[in-house]
Amino acid sequence: MPLVESHYEPSLIFRNYHFSTVYAAVFRKMDHPQKRERLELKEGDFIDLDWSFSEEKSEKLLILLHGLEGSAQRPYMTGTAKLFTQNGWDVLAVNFRGCGGELNRLFRSYHAGATDDLRQVIEHVKPRYPTIALNGFSLGGNLLLKYLGEEKNLPEEIKAAVAISVPCDLHGSLMEIQQLRNMLYEKRFLRSLKAHLLARHEKFPNKITKEEIASCDNLLAVDELYTSKAHGFENALDYYKKNSSLQFLPNISIPTLLINARNDGFLSEKSYPVEVAEKNSDFFLEMPKYGGHVGFIQNGPYTYNEERTLEFLSSQT
Repeated sequence: MPLVESHYEPSLIFRNYHFSTVYAAVFRKMDHPQKRERLELKEGDFIDLDWSFSEEKSEKLLILLHGLEGSAQRPYMTGTAKLFTQNGWDVLAVNFRGCGGELNRLFRSYHAGATDDLRQVIEHVKPRYPTIALNGFSLGGNLLLKYLGEEKNLPEEIKAAVAISVPCDLHGSLMEIQQLRNMLYEKRFLRSLKAHLLARHEKFPNKITKEEIASCDNLLAVDELYTSKAHGFENALDYYKKNSSLQFLPNISIPTLLINARNDGFLSEKSYPVEVAEKNSDFFLEMPKYGGHVGFIQNGPYTYNEERTLEFLSSQT
């Protein structure tokens, strides 16, 4: 029964969902040097990989997956990379298609269930590392959990994983984000997504129009117009249904920790899969009372989830 007791006790101000979420995303700074590599994908596209290395040659690699409209330079990515390299790991932070600062070549980009790209990254690095662990945040966490649960022949190099602030139920979580309390977050995501769509219009003017983009007034509309259609799904609901990681959790067969704060305003109740954790001995669920969405701020340079991820993965590898 891997329901994990949480020991995260933030200061009073960071018990507030908004303070924790906004501070971590906007005000936290974590500089960390990275070395970029471009990975050419089988279908003619590319993704950019940002590497960090420990001082001594390591045989252990952590692969990081960012959230919606994120990148390898977000503080939760660089913070995790810095902590792990200080503790003897090499770290590979993946920029999803179109998220590395340059528009990718194809009309499609990334989405919450694009596990084929993760497979290509793993195939690229596994000859060099006998021990690989995975860490995904939000959308990247959903992608990670889906990959672990759908993969029939998981590479033996992959030993353990941690997922943070994951919308395991994509449609339910979308409904939460569209609540009035999350209006500013949705507007920020929407502004970034529409800017990316306008860049795609410039490159593919026959596939999407400025008028269609301008008409999108919420995230559901973006997924209906672009995310679903560009990636082969019938519509937004079909996309949510087929890519929500909740349905894949019972099949996870390596030690995997999910940390979802109970006060995360982005998550629906289905994103706290207690029953799965009670039945699957490889799936660990930790539900801190506080933490917000990829927040978990505490005293010191590192967040609770970063230190907890290192602790968990070190114990399993």
